[in-house]
Parts: sequence; C-alpha cells; structure tokens
Amino acid sequence: MEQHPGGPQAARPGEPVRFSEPLKAVTIGVAALLTLFIVVLMLLVVTHPPPAAILASLASREIQFAIYLSLVTSLVSTAICILIAVPSAYALARYDFFGKHAVNTVIDLPLALPPLVAGVALLLFFGTTPVGKALAEAGLVFVFTPLGIIVAQVFVNFPFMLRIMRSTFEGISPRYEYVAKTLGCTDVQALWRVTLPMATSGLIAGGVITWAKGIGEFGAALMLAGATRMKTETLPISLFLNMSCGELEMAISAATILIVISIASLYVFERYGGSARL
Repeated sequence: MEQHPGGPQAARPGEPVRFSEPLKAVTIGVAALLTLFIVVLMLLVVTHPPPAAILASLASREIQFAIYLSLVTSLVSTAICILIAVPSAYALARYDFFGKHAVNTVIDLPLALPPLVAGVALLLFFGTTPVGKALAEAGLVFVFTPLGIIVAQVFVNFPFMLRIMRSTFEGISPRYEYVAKTLGCTDVQALWRVTLPMATSGLIAGGVITWAKGIGEFGAALMLAGATRMKTETLPISLFLNMSCGELEMAISAATILIVISIASLYVFERYGGSARL
C-alpha cells in the first residue's frame, strides 16, 4: 500500500494504525497541558488561605448548615432522579414508539438549557400557574424554600442519570429477558431480577454523578429557592454569598468541599461506570 506523506503508515487488517511521532507528541502534549492547567486551578483554590482559616470556616455554623442542606437536598433529588430516569431510560432503550426521537430531544433539553433559564421557568410554573398555586395552598411551597432546591436539582440533573442508564440498558442484550420470560417471569420480574442486577454498575455511576451535580447545583436553585442564609444556603449558595460579602475564607471552604466531592465522584464514576457514558 502506498504511504502518503505525513499520513498513517500502512497497516494490515486488524492491526492498529500507527501515526507519525510528531502527531503523537502534539496530541499528548495538548492533553498534558490541559491536565496541568486544571490541577493548577484546583490547587490555587484549596491552598490560597492558610489551613487554620479553612478549618475554622469548616467549623462555623453557617458552613455546617450548608453542608447539611446540600447533603439532604442532593440525596433526595438523586433518589427522585433514579425513580423517574430508570423507567424512562428503559423505555427509550428497549421500545420503538411514535415520537421517540422527539421525547429523546426534549428530555435532554435541560442539559443544554442554561440553569438560570431553567430556574426562571420553574419559578413561573410554581409561582404563577394554577398548579403551582394549588400546591402552595396544599402546603407544598417550592418558591424560596428548600423544596425548591430539590425540584431545581431534579429538573437540571435527571438527564445525566437518564443518559447513563439508557446507555447501560442498551449494552444489555434483551435475550436475557426473553430467557427469563420463557422460565416463567413476567416482564416486570424479568426487569427486576435480571436486567436491573446487570445494570448495577450503571446505577452506581449514574447515582454518584447525579448526586455530585445536584450538590453543586446553583443557577436553577438560586432562581427558584433564592439565596437566604441559614434557610436555602447550600454549599454553592454559601460560596456565592460569602464571595459577595468579601468573606474569602468561608467561600473557599465551601469551594474546597465541592472540589473534594467532585474528585471523589469522578473516581467512583470511572471505577464503576464501565461502558456507561454521558
């Protein structure tokens, strides 16, 4: 086979294509520089104030409240995301139906929608529509309350769980379910006893990344729940409020916690994600 200048070397079928060394050096160099830049940014955040100031801020009542509220709201919203994303992902992975492509597009819309726009839409829905007013009269108030944080987290982050689970289900052959049904299982039993256990890695990866995104949600939560100290103050809201007031140590304490959560979540996602990808 004739080798073109600067192109890949000739390779037999089944063999990896070998590229020239300059291309290898440039592409690896770009990836290495990007990695270094991200590491430097993270180190600048966590090492800016002295450790004593970080520890004092972490011990403050405000930061502890922000940690508590972030953990509670993110865990609840992640559970809701799992409950609505798993059946939706299964339907999109297994069945063909009218409007499937439109459903795929609309469900993924929160991924591309700016969080502030999503927050404004949620605020209008729960604050001005008859449904929102009826819920408020029934005692479910979402505007400027922690419940609004949960709703904002669910709306913005459930597409992450859905995409991961859809990819996971698509990677599991439906033949396992057919065999289970020939042995006497119903459709629901085949899903519960066969498919879901095989999708455990996807569930773990999706749950972790959805939780991490939820705990870091800011824009939509700010619009719907507001930014009230010791009421709707999650870690991102605490970072925003303290930066606005010049409390740098408090803000960086919140940022440090969020960085640690992000790193741990990415590790778990890569460890258990398998073939599941966003």
